[in-house]
Amino acid sequence: MPASPVAIIPVAGTGTRLRPHTHTQPKVLLQVAGKPILAHILDELPGLGITRAVLVVGYLGERVVAWVRAHYPRLEVQFVDQPEQLGLGHAVSLAAPHAGDAPILVILGDTIFEADLGRVLRGGASAIGVKAVEDPRRFGIVETDGNGRVTRMVEKPEHPASNLAIAGIYYFTCGGPLFAALADLQGRGVRTRGEFQLTDAMQQLVEGGTRIEVFPIEGWYDCGKTETLLETNRVLLDRRGAAPAVPGSVVTGPVALAPDAVIERCVVGPHVTIASGARLRNVVIRDSIVNEGARIEDALLEGSVVGAGASVRGAFRRVNVGESSEIQG
Repeated sequence: MPASPVAIIPVAGTGTRLRPHTHTQPKVLLQVAGKPILAHILDELPGLGITRAVLVVGYLGERVVAWVRAHYPRLEVQFVDQPEQLGLGHAVSLAAPHAGDAPILVILGDTIFEADLGRVLRGGASAIGVKAVEDPRRFGIVETDGNGRVTRMVEKPEHPASNLAIAGIYYFTCGGPLFAALADLQGRGVRTRGEFQLTDAMQQLVEGGTRIEVFPIEGWYDCGKTETLLETNRVLLDRRGAAPAVPGSVVTGPVALAPDAVIERCVVGPHVTIASGARLRNVVIRDSIVNEGARIEDALLEGSVVGAGASVRGAFRRVNVGESSEIQG
């Protein structure tokens, strides 16, 4: 019986484009559409028959470890530290002692995807998720032979020969050859744009005769900066059902409201996520994300992200407030 796949999820990034929130909170634990970014990924694993995962942590990694252990006790998780940001290839290579020769599913921890991964895992071939894009120069690009087989991968080419962008999901039927290729790159000091790239190792496998196919990514939702985090929140909330009733307040869906959030005399929605422990009083809010334990009073908010434990009071139109901050006006 073939071994079940191991998920490798790199979550070591510092999230500089999401500051001030990521000064004190790992990017993957920020809320979007009712739960942390990382939860959108981990919640998909059981349906794929994946019971083991390796999370590559770094910046504020202790928070990721504590959160995963508290919320996913049934998932067999190993945590490995990436103390220096040396690229995705380096991050994946750190999982070798825990994944070995098992099939591997690599999923970037800061992006939410929609794809038929079950079909990929049953397909019997290594594969890489791709999405057609308008400006391929901004992405890593995959070239194929016309029949879905990868012939070449290029990082942000000046003159792209394909519009198939690498979306950040990779499947390998056996981890051993991949880890060997990554070790070879690092041993020879082969870097692209200053980092050890996973795509360089995959290109080495392709040139050695390994068959790698492409599969389509239907939904590709970036959570890398405030604007795209809010956009992802809107898109995912649009798929939810009717808005819950909140006595004494007006709620217009779609919204995601934590059951223990306290909402008093508010107008909420559409496209609002309010996390656990948050308290809102006399607030009109739409197109916004309120993280755990935040306090908002007497405010008008739109297009805003309020950090965990932050306090906002006063009539503001748009705020981007980090954890434990306080704003009054």
